[in-house]
Amino acid sequence: MPAVMNERYIRWWTPHLSRDFEMLVFGDGGGIPLVLFPTSFGRFYQNKDFHLTDACASHVESGKITIYCPDAIDLDSFYNKQIHPADRIKTHMAFENVIIHDVFDLARRECSSHRVAICGASLGAYHAANIAFRHPDLVSHLISLSGAFDISDFFHGYYDDNVYFNSPYDYLPNISDPWRFNHMGIILGTGEWDNTRHESLRLSGILNAQGINHWLDDRRWCGHDWNYWREMLPFYISNL
Repeated sequence: MPAVMNERYIRWWTPHLSRDFEMLVFGDGGGIPLVLFPTSFGRFYQNKDFHLTDACASHVESGKITIYCPDAIDLDSFYNKQIHPADRIKTHMAFENVIIHDVFDLARRECSSHRVAICGASLGAYHAANIAFRHPDLVSHLISLSGAFDISDFFHGYYDDNVYFNSPYDYLPNISDPWRFNHMGIILGTGEWDNTRHESLRLSGILNAQGINHWLDDRRWCGHDWNYWREMLPFYISNL
């Protein structure tokens, strides 16, 4: 049986989206603050429902981490074909502002930490990685579980500066200050059965070319699903 964690539900009105925003928090505000994103179409309770937070319960109970599970708005941004692609990326950027201003500020304050760790699986790993690479001063660790980092399909050929600066495959090869990432512990987890394995390998290649230290954990007998992520994340946390 998983350990019984302190669980909190938080809801607030955010000016960045001009609406209410929801989040679950696991732990007492001690240790490393870990912001954990849901996958595609997922809500703030998805990581709980699929027992990914339960898999990390021992780390929470020991006070090593506190997990913050914010909502996602991919259906309103990337997947919203009712609005222009330019508005899709602007909506995504508004979501990023909620994370770096509202969620990060709460997590850092509760855990008395200068930076936060950030994690996600699949498209959630994109959110984690993009925020980490865009705001490295705010992030201590990046953990990617079967990351999917290519967002070009969401825009059907449309491209502007906002799309460029939110596409890690595009902007990372051109950064002039890779030293800004030196403090960050970066873990890219994937496996031989992972249908986005090529994306983790591609990102690892870009990081290598930039001299950015990271750990590419390319596992045997590992695919793109919750049962694998429930094994990977607690292991990675134990190595923080």
